[in-house]
Amino acid sequence: MKTLIKASDLEKTGFENGLDAFGIAKADQFTKTLEILKARKDQGLHAGMNFTYRNPFRSTTPALTMSDAQSLIVGARSYWKTPEEAFDKSDPQGKLALYAQENHYQKLREGLSAVAEKLESEGFKTIILIDDNALVDREAAYQAGIGWYGKNANILIPKRGSWFVLGSILTNATFETNTPAKGNCGPCTKCINACPTEAIISPGVIDSNRCLAWLVQSPENFPPEFREALGDKMYGCDDCQDVCPINKYEERIEKLKTRRNRTTVSIFNVLEEDDETLISKYGRWYIPKRDPRYLRRNALLVLGNIGIAESEKVQTILSRYLESADSMLRSYAVWTAKRLGLTNLLKGMENDGSEDVQRELALQVRQVEKTPKAKN
Repeated sequence: MKTLIKASDLEKTGFENGLDAFGIAKADQFTKTLEILKARKDQGLHAGMNFTYRNPFRSTTPALTMSDAQSLIVGARSYWKTPEEAFDKSDPQGKLALYAQENHYQKLREGLSAVAEKLESEGFKTIILIDDNALVDREAAYQAGIGWYGKNANILIPKRGSWFVLGSILTNATFETNTPAKGNCGPCTKCINACPTEAIISPGVIDSNRCLAWLVQSPENFPPEFREALGDKMYGCDDCQDVCPINKYEERIEKLKTRRNRTTVSIFNVLEEDDETLISKYGRWYIPKRDPRYLRRNALLVLGNIGIAESEKVQTILSRYLESADSMLRSYAVWTAKRLGLTNLLKGMENDGSEDVQRELALQVRQVEKTPKAKN
């Protein structure tokens, strides 16, 4: 279905409503991406992740969402803000990935909705797909010429980087399409070298079994071998983006705007607040089964890495979790106690009937190094 609306007019509308990048691709099947998803799923690299892996054919075939789809209009919105971290050492802080600071997808939706409304006013159909299993949004962005795949598998927008959320409008309107971006990372391997768990197993290939960004969202047991590498990360991981040279463009641009993000949350608060409060605060994140106990799991691991063993509050909270009715949380509290050298709190737990607890009691855990006290 042809349209008299110009792509440039839609782009202008998108930019006026908060989009930072815009492109158009054909709504054809992503055949190469389908092959890649199937192969990586067969290899187990998805680590049980359902997003786009649940039904690879659907995720790469726009026509299954809209039978007469002709075009994918793709938009990107920056979420970079200069980090502003807390320095109260008595209240351990868990780091959050920048995208998790606020609902950037809602702002992206507002920009794409303005474009969709313009199309609908001319009688065209639209479906907005944002963070949706129905579409591999990075491939849509690549096909629309917005950016190229970095070696960390993120889309890199020329002279902007990867600090962006991506979304698309599926429509039956026909437009001249963009060509895929030809940029590349050249010999740079900074992201590969920076990954704390070596999850980038080759350029553009991520082993989700090792990726911290997935492990903090996974309902499965957090692998003991990667718990130290988690460090202070409560939710998400930006390490491969932090070192990316292309991202420095975006960081310089945003510093001029003096916008700042609070990039941490209080670990004490996460461990002390009730379910309703935690969901109210962090419900926009992907939390397995919408169950806050997984947030508390992450918080216990972070506490083990950065908590102060001598802190009375740390010991009080940890003692409470060691007596929790939830065997999963008891088991992670065991790891935290061993990591902080507070094994005196584990007295009597050898009689705990939980297999999870017994597994953690048998685990060899390296005690966190204590910071030497300053001399007077």
